[in-house]
Amino acid sequence: MLTSNHTPPGLDRQDISQLKRLHLVSLLEGCTLVILVCIAVPLKHLAGYPQLTSAMGPIHGLAFLLYAWMVINTASAGLWRKGQVARLLLLAFIPFGTFFNIGMITGREAGPAVANAPANKERVE
Repeated sequence: MLTSNHTPPGLDRQDISQLKRLHLVSLLEGCTLVILVCIAVPLKHLAGYPQLTSAMGPIHGLAFLLYAWMVINTASAGLWRKGQVARLLLLAFIPFGTFFNIGMITGREAGPAVANAPANKERVE
């Protein structure tokens, strides 16, 4: 984990906090999708209990929209290349998919490697 005194090369504190928020929202989106697909939908179809699906559907929808917004936000800050943005968004449609992205997000929090450096880190303020 990063200490408050350590900022990886190529990233400022704003970038780090944005990546940490993306990390948390990624966990939220992944958990709501897994609950919806693995628990709520089987309960609806196998046990005739549709209430959990009715509750989890909108919750997951909001979590997904927040996740997509966070990915676009970090991409517009120059922290991801186009292929990485596509991966972050596509894996959100697959149960457990966002959990595979967490390693990439955590690696970026620790500092960009040369191979994963953003395409353009210029910021308009």
